[in-house]
Amino acid sequence: MFIILGYLIVSVGVFASFLGVGGHLGALYQPFEFLLIGGCAFGAYIGGSNGASIKLLLEAIPKALKRNPYGKSLYMELLALLYTLLNKSRRDGLMSIESDIEDPAASPIFTQFPQVQKDARLMEFLTDYLRIMISGNMNPFEIETLMDQEIEATHSEHNTPLNAVRAVADGLPAFGIVAAVLGVVHALAAVDQPPAILADLIAKAMVGTFLGILLSYGFVSPFASAVERQSIASIKVLECIKVTLLASMNGYPPPLSVEFGRKVLFSTVRPSFIELEAHVKQVKNQGAGR
Repeated sequence: MFIILGYLIVSVGVFASFLGVGGHLGALYQPFEFLLIGGCAFGAYIGGSNGASIKLLLEAIPKALKRNPYGKSLYMELLALLYTLLNKSRRDGLMSIESDIEDPAASPIFTQFPQVQKDARLMEFLTDYLRIMISGNMNPFEIETLMDQEIEATHSEHNTPLNAVRAVADGLPAFGIVAAVLGVVHALAAVDQPPAILADLIAKAMVGTFLGILLSYGFVSPFASAVERQSIASIKVLECIKVTLLASMNGYPPPLSVEFGRKVLFSTVRPSFIELEAHVKQVKNQGAGR
């Protein structure tokens, strides 16, 4: 939503100012300049990519245009779910949650937390490490190392489309200069023409530089920032799970373990201690009433 609003503000600011000084929008409509700059940028991206990176970019585009799914409400659900699982395993043993982990869709615990259940990546990460904990063959230090490696791999994968978009943004001004240089070459070839025609050719050439800079800093760079924010948010939720599970493995009780997880969250999405406590009590009461 904000990225679309930003695009509108950029467009209005640029074109309204141009009209305000007496310019005509028709002078900026140069389809072949768009073709040259866009074609160069797209070709350079394709040349430096592979099928996997293109797929990741296509997946990242709709996510960047949507609101961040990892808000306070999801984190409250996640921390309440972790508390419920850890509390049950501490009370009845780790094997008591095995059936919940193996079939989360049918689990009476997981079905209380629909936002968490909808996130396949989050669920995979959580259930995989709970399975490892149940196996009992790895100590907390080994599991922490494994978690760090998986989080790093996920972060690197999420950065693939980000790096590609940033590379395109960095290249657009240069491609705009290429368009301008070709336009100037065309203008110089027509130096025997009347001044009015020559000036028109030079003006069209300058549009290439304008478009390259505008597309880079006004549109593609903000989109790269949106992709980066989504990437950071998707990693932070895994770190929250990691810290909570490791705290439990190191002997901390469930209320303190989820407090570890709460503390690693950004302040903008971190529920307060009172909010989380009230939500956990509500979930416990709902579970007791079933």
